[in-house]
Amino acid sequence: MVDTLDLKIIESLKINSRTSFVEIGKKIGLSPSSVRERIQKLEDTEVIKGYNLQLNNKKLGFGLEVFIMFKLFSGKLIVFSDHLDEFPEIHEIYRITGTHNIFMKVVLIDQLHLQQFIDRLLVYGEPTTHLILSDLKDL
Repeated sequence: MVDTLDLKIIESLKINSRTSFVEIGKKIGLSPSSVRERIQKLEDTEVIKGYNLQLNNKKLGFGLEVFIMFKLFSGKLIVFSDHLDEFPEIHEIYRITGTHNIFMKVVLIDQLHLQQFIDRLLVYGEPTTHLILSDLKDL
């Protein structure tokens, strides 16, 4: 079971997953070893599934981020999912309900790269592209 102290630990880690056991312990009134044990338990029970690295894609040369709603052709779901490793541009992908059955976040170099990416997708279905202008959390 997850208790209120675990939830406080999770909140600290959500803000910065590199926060030390000492810092978390000071915030919530636990010893660093108790924080470590609780985090280990959260990891072992897969409440915490992993830790992610957030990158500034623009500084890595990828100036275009795009959401794509994708309507797969009938019978193409398994074929497409078997070939996902051929699309390193896809950073997030979800199977969804509705008119479109795939939602993905794609990171690309520029508009030409987007065009080439879409051309590769057309074998599997019909994409609808939405350029990401900004992240409102960063404003």
